[in-house]
Amino acid sequence: MYSKILILRFPKTESRKPIVCSLARDFDLIFNILNATILPRKEGVMVLELSGARKNFKKGVSYLRSQGVQVKNASQEIRRNSKKCTHCGACTAVCPTGALTVTRPEMRVEFKQKACSVCELCVTACPSRAMVATPINQSFFQ
Repeated sequence: MYSKILILRFPKTESRKPIVCSLARDFDLIFNILNATILPRKEGVMVLELSGARKNFKKGVSYLRSQGVQVKNASQEIRRNSKKCTHCGACTAVCPTGALTVTRPEMRVEFKQKACSVCELCVTACPSRAMVATPINQSFFQ
């Protein structure tokens, strides 16, 4: 059994199609959606764990690409630069897993990296650019 965590970016033209369901039906792959933000007529982002036979995995990734989906290996992590963080809390508003929270009454942002699904929403929400995605291995599936 081969397994990877992937970040999928759906173009707005494809965001309403049941593309991920085809991975199970047509390629005998198992998927676990870790995080997803997909809105009609907008770009969608999904983080999922995909498992199955290596041959089927490669065929499934090729299928995703043929549908216009950008497939990226999630071999990265989110880090917070504590020197840049102003503890404004903007990142906590977009964090779907609760990895970023505000402690009270101190009003300090806490980051629990183990709870992070690497969706990168905090990276774009952070006005001081304290949240960064750090590649562990910058590889895209070919």
